[in-house]
Formats: sequence, structure tokens, C-alpha cells
Amino acid sequence: MEIVSGRVGRPHVTSQQFRQIIEGIVGDGSCILPSGENLEPELVSNNSLKIRSGMMCHHGNVSSVKIGTYDEVELTNGSQGMKRIDLVVNRYTRNEEDNTEKNEWIVIMGTPAESNPTVPEYTKGNLQEGDLVDDCPAFEVHFDGINITEVTKMLEIAQTNKDLSNKLTKLNDKINNRKNNVLIGKWGKTWNLSTTPKNIGSSKPIVDDDCYKTTTGANATVTIKQSGLYCVTMYAQGSASQGASACIQAQVIANRTIVDDNYVLFGAQYSYNEFPANLNMSRIIYLENGTVLSPQIRKSDASGAAATTGSSYMEMVKLA
Repeated sequence: MEIVSGRVGRPHVTSQQFRQIIEGIVGDGSCILPSGENLEPELVSNNSLKIRSGMMCHHGNVSSVKIGTYDEVELTNGSQGMKRIDLVVNRYTRNEEDNTEKNEWIVIMGTPAESNPTVPEYTKGNLQEGDLVDDCPAFEVHFDGINITEVTKMLEIAQTNKDLSNKLTKLNDKINNRKNNVLIGKWGKTWNLSTTPKNIGSSKPIVDDDCYKTTTGANATVTIKQSGLYCVTMYAQGSASQGASACIQAQVIANRTIVDDNYVLFGAQYSYNEFPANLNMSRIIYLENGTVLSPQIRKSDASGAAATTGSSYMEMVKLA
């Protein structure tokens, strides 16, 4: 073990150690670090591309275009009647003799094709294993004949701690202040359970907002109006009659396949001799616009007589 972030009386911190630190903070992938103009590309002509100021991280290696400046990359002209995709990469190289390192823009020209051109291959290195070359694909340049039709930025801008903190604050705000939530149920009527699933019913007013549309009465449902990540919670109550035993089952069913089937939630609990069975279950799941959820309750096929007091409900919160 050796100290990295302290003095030892001689130069001792290596670029590899620095890259290890960056990988531990940012990750070992590729991204643009928020700085300057975030390496925004600007097409000057059909054979010239400007890359504005910013910083890039690739496998822990950090490189930059200085603020207030830009880099200019030369492109090879396209061919009449042909399509082509060129790849602009940020290439890391290490000189094996003196171990000096550098980064530079390299254009890897694709193969012209009449249709469906492919992206050219690039060098995939591993800096922690000492590879001498490692390319980070930054931009795709699409040619149609002699014209450039598109410049695609291939890297995302990394989230800062402030960005993540703000997102967490908004998420907690939605949960704690009960924004973007809806509740149906609490029908308030007692009925005998059968082996056929029955909707729990709802006495709640109809909701029709940006996220949800609900129905009320004996067939209560929630229709999703915004695709996103939701927390779905259901509470269900039932009990076996005196002297009987029953398995109380509750479920939330969707009108379409969710992951593998149309079950969003399912749970079961036994009741004996009027002892109540209280089911609490929840799930965080991605739901698409137009999905209709129906909360239901029943008893299992082998159960004795059972009933519910109509206090069951389903609640939903949109998380993202």
C-alpha cells in the first residue's frame, strides 16, 4: 500500500493512479464533463468540423479543449451518389519508449456505400492494462453524396452532484408531499367473496389530471396518461366466516402485458374463524400511457365462506 494524496519527498503520483481516482468518481465509461461549451460540434463546411470547448472523460482519462478556443477537424469530401459514415474519435496514445501520453482528434473514414453505410471500426483499448492506444468515439459524420446531412454527438453530459441532488429532492417532494398520486377504493360496502375476482370498488371522486384518469363505483380503474415510473400500492382486507378458513387473494390487473404478464401485483393471506387477513403490497414499475389498472379481490378455490368490508384500496405515485 502506498499513499497517493500525500507528499513523500519525490514525484510519485502516476497518470494511471489519477485515472483510477476518476473512474471511482465518474465511472469507467465515456462522457462529457460539464464545462465550457460541452464539446459542441459545429459544421463549418462539408470538409471541416469545429469542436467547441469542453472536457471529456474516457476510461478515467481526462482531456480538454481549452475554454475560449475550439479545435477544427478536417474531413474528407464525400462521393457523388454514395453514402458514408465517418467517425471522429478522441485518441489516447502512449509512447512506449518514454511513456509520454497525449490525446488528439482522429477521423476514421467509413466505407462508401450506395445505401446503409456502416460505422467504421476503432481501437478499443484498456488504459489500466497499459494499452498504447485507446479511441473514444465522439461524433458520427453522415455523408449523402458530397453533402454532410448529420453530425451525431455520441457522448452524454455527465450529471453533477448538484444535478443528482436536485433530482432526488424533486423525487422526495413528489413522495412526501403526495404530488402526482391517486387513490381509489374504500368502497365501504361489505360483500361475500367468491372464487371469481371482483373489483374492490371505489367511493372516491373521479380524477382526471395530467397523470391519471380514474373511474369510481363498482368497477374502479386507473388509466395512466403519462408513461413513466410508478409506485403501485394495494391494501386488501378479507376474513373467513366463523368456523371457516379461507385464503384471501388480491391482485392488480392491467389491460396489457407488464413485463411477462398482465399482473402488476398479486398477494395472498390466510384467514380463520373471522380473523382478518390484511394484505399490503407494492411495486415500482414502468407503465406506458394508456395502461388501465384494475384492483381486484377474491378467495381461493378451496376456501370456505369469506367476506370483505370494502376497505381495500389502491394508491399510485408517479416517481419519474
